[in-house]
Amino acid sequence: MSNPAPIQGLPAAPGVAIGPLWIHWPDEVVVERAQARDADDEWRRILASIEQSRQQLNELRDMAEAKVGAEEAAIFEAHLMFLEDEEFISTIRQSVFSDRLTAEAGVEVAVAKYAEMLLALEDEYFRARAADLKDVGQRLMRNAGGGGSGARRALTQPSIIVADDLSPSETIQFERQFVLGICTMRGGPTSHVAILSRGLGVPAVVSAQVTLDASLDGVLAVLDGETGTLTIDPDGETIGAAQTRRAKWLSTRARAQSVAHEPAVTRDGARVEVVANIGNQRDAIAAMDNGAEGVGLFRTEFLFMDRASLPTEVEQIEAYGEIARILAGRPLVARMLDIGGDKPVPYLDIEHEDNPFLGWRAIRMLDRREDIYLTQFRALLRAGAETPDFKCDLRIMLPMVSTMLEIERGRELFERAQAQLRAEGLPFAEQTQFGIMVEVPSAALMAREFASQVDFFSIGTNDLTQYTLAVDRGNAKVASLASPYHPAVLRLIKMTIDAAHEHGKWCGLCGELGGDALAAPVLLGLGLDEFSMSPSAIPALKAAVRERSRTDCVEIARRALSLATTRQVIDYLSV
Repeated sequence: MSNPAPIQGLPAAPGVAIGPLWIHWPDEVVVERAQARDADDEWRRILASIEQSRQQLNELRDMAEAKVGAEEAAIFEAHLMFLEDEEFISTIRQSVFSDRLTAEAGVEVAVAKYAEMLLALEDEYFRARAADLKDVGQRLMRNAGGGGSGARRALTQPSIIVADDLSPSETIQFERQFVLGICTMRGGPTSHVAILSRGLGVPAVVSAQVTLDASLDGVLAVLDGETGTLTIDPDGETIGAAQTRRAKWLSTRARAQSVAHEPAVTRDGARVEVVANIGNQRDAIAAMDNGAEGVGLFRTEFLFMDRASLPTEVEQIEAYGEIARILAGRPLVARMLDIGGDKPVPYLDIEHEDNPFLGWRAIRMLDRREDIYLTQFRALLRAGAETPDFKCDLRIMLPMVSTMLEIERGRELFERAQAQLRAEGLPFAEQTQFGIMVEVPSAALMAREFASQVDFFSIGTNDLTQYTLAVDRGNAKVASLASPYHPAVLRLIKMTIDAAHEHGKWCGLCGELGGDALAAPVLLGLGLDEFSMSPSAIPALKAAVRERSRTDCVEIARRALSLATTRQVIDYLSV
């Protein structure tokens, strides 16, 4: 008998899917703790496995970049970093030479030890990486045993995938045409599977309390990525309602895509700048293809990752210049290097920190590595130099600003770079704007004072939400609390926009909230000047802007900010 009662989870990617369930059972390597006869031979197998795993992960990263973009593909950088981690590799070596274990058993023991270390840390970021480590360990064991990347049951028809969890490598290797939707028992809205699902454009629900059972294979179900529900064996009425919602979702998406290159203008004639978050040249091309009017967040870290030394000024000029040329005179807002304990780069010798998100990162590195930022300022300014056949609207911003001193030191370095280039007779973008990211509550609370020192603000709502609510957005246990719709976050956004406008400056927003169509009326009503988002979100956001008048949005924003809870705000905006 049909039971339409939905199983509640957390919304992870929008859309509605209707189809048979496909239960994913992980194909884990089972290892016997056998003693090795020749430790040297076992170590050679491990070294070969490491190299093979590195090649596979590079291929997966490239596959992910082609399918969903560079930002999502960066997930595989974390996996590659384990293969470069001297402490992890040393633990494997000890298991082989000291404990005389086979290659497979040595990896298994090392993964268990290292994962235990990660899980013992207070910082949820490192605790979450234990799952990445397990995925890498399975790959190493398969390759050491000659099993390649591992055989798994093939997905051969369009289905809703249900799993306890999915690793990034599992998710990205499914054939897109067979993935109707994804539902996992673990994870949060910012988990790997959520990020990849949004990039793939498939509905997803995470943290759903589904009981995995082989008898569910092939059973019809409805997955709703908007409400975060999975309905197994729905009745006819439920299926009909879901078909209506799915048709509307697909129609809306197609219509938005067809006019993606047209400007976003409200019903009462207010034009809104809609730009993209990018991480490299391929993202810049995707942004242009999706109708972006420029770039609101250029993450420059791509040039500093996965290499043995700092990029030279010339290397940076070439990379930044390629992106500027793709934009062909459209605004390019470049964020200075935001790297630190949470994005380890071996050649920078960054010490381990128990809480890297609150540690020595981003602009805070100025106190010891001024050279990195001076070189980057010079490279960005030189890359933006205009010629008779090349125009560039360059804007540079500092990340993770929390004090006036950081702005003053950053601006002094920015102006020093300009003075050096001028003295050397080198052409550079002399009209470049200087701004900051507003990602921590102190910056929003001090926005009136900060606004007099900068040309613009860009609000990073992902971190602003995390720091305001004291919630690790990667922790599934508290992920539901990490909502930018919390009234406290919305009020900080309002304070920042108001402060910018009082000083005649513009304010953008480049967190995930900027690409959420549900938030568009509130942000419009607050007077946001620039919406920046993943390239794939641009068509839908533009469509949402066109459906409203800015006058009406002012009242919507006023009402939303008067509410007391996240749930009240979301319910109000969803009507």
